[in-house]
Amino acid sequence: MAKEEEPLSPMARMFQSSGTDYCTVIIVGFKTKINPDVILDDLKQNVSKHPRISSKLAEDGTRWIKTQVNVEDHVFVPDIDPDEIGDQGDKFVDDYISRLTMLPLDRSRPLWDIHILNVKTSDAEAIGVIRSHHSLGDGMSRMSLIMACTHKSSDPEALPTIPILKRHPEALPTIPILKRRENVSHGLRNTGWFLSSMFAIYATDTETSLKGGAEAESNAKRFSHRIVSLDDVRLIKDIMDVTINDVLLGVTQAALSRYLNGAHDETNENGGTSRPVLNNIPCNIRVRAGVLVNLRSEIGVQPLADMMAKDSKCRWGNLINIVVLPLSIGLETDPLVYLSKAKSTMDQKKNSLHAPILYLIMSFIVSVFGAKIGAALFNRLLLSTTAFISNVNGPTEEISFHGHPIAYIAPSVYGHAQALLIHFQSYADKMVISIAVDPTIIPDPHKLCDAMEESLKSMKIALLGKGLLINEQVSVRVNNMCN
Repeated sequence: MAKEEEPLSPMARMFQSSGTDYCTVIIVGFKTKINPDVILDDLKQNVSKHPRISSKLAEDGTRWIKTQVNVEDHVFVPDIDPDEIGDQGDKFVDDYISRLTMLPLDRSRPLWDIHILNVKTSDAEAIGVIRSHHSLGDGMSRMSLIMACTHKSSDPEALPTIPILKRHPEALPTIPILKRRENVSHGLRNTGWFLSSMFAIYATDTETSLKGGAEAESNAKRFSHRIVSLDDVRLIKDIMDVTINDVLLGVTQAALSRYLNGAHDETNENGGTSRPVLNNIPCNIRVRAGVLVNLRSEIGVQPLADMMAKDSKCRWGNLINIVVLPLSIGLETDPLVYLSKAKSTMDQKKNSLHAPILYLIMSFIVSVFGAKIGAALFNRLLLSTTAFISNVNGPTEEISFHGHPIAYIAPSVYGHAQALLIHFQSYADKMVISIAVDPTIIPDPHKLCDAMEESLKSMKIALLGKGLLINEQVSVRVNNMCN
């Protein structure tokens, strides 16, 4: 193999195989209009330094080939007339990104592009859309690249602060830990990972208004996001003595229950008042989600230099897999019940070796039988579940790109068989809830965003009602809701 060529990892080969042709979309909201020349100048200076974004895929899909990058071929700035768009900036951006999901990346070039939309939306003055193939790297890899390219807004000379995360002492989701035989036998005895894996692949979720199918892979996707307070999430976490992931899973369960039940209030035609919808959720409904697990021994976003270093323990790439979680779907009078159920589910999975062993099995299958076989098995797992959930930690303070302060970061993915993908992205004091849907199955993703926001608020109100919050801890948003 030539010096300028590098083999794809088994997971990267699988992600670009037919049937699992996944692409990532990172929607970045800016507080100012974007100067395209600044973007182009930075790319010209730095794109060749990164081996993935300066390499194209070999025709057989097994190797990265270093190439000369003409950045003008990768940056698109559509001519937009603000008068034509008017106050419909959000719709214009939504429609534009949805159309992108039907346009394949040019495989004769490195598999990424950037779209600059100088359109004012409800959350930003302009939008940058970074699209790339999933075979280039996972969410942790991409976030490390973003942080390496930006600086603190408060100090233009300082790099962003990388959040420090520690893995739960009882958690066993890393590849290196498999070398310890006693932990493997413990995991096999206590989690029944093989049986649970087979069940996850061959059992199918209940057909609901959220469940996708094989056709969802090729359908256009629509994206929506909602920004909520990260402090609110942390407050609930601290009072209930749970983790951030527990809170986010609890909010998701509550929101999906609201959506499936038609929990947005109906209007009473006679009196013009609203009333809660009756419980329309069938008993014994099965709704599961594939939850992304980072298999690196160092969790959280790491410095780009560390991820690119040879033999790094937190290396760049797709060192991820999924754990299938059953979601508790049903109406609860106390929204905190969703939280306690989420904690119970997450606690059961913390000692599970399902994700790392499944990663090794999939890598073995791809290496021995080929990417198409591995992709078919992975896709079968996704087809059997309803949703996909991911959570990535971002910068702890506001960041800027060459004088362009960033308002929010909303990552997502398309190409999956699921009709619903939920990504959580922390950024400064915000938690961004990013939702991607197949609109033929879920026509309005904004309703799901509403349900997520309302579910978080209801948990905070429940804590207030139980006397676990003092008035000073209640945000202005919740106070307004109570009045």
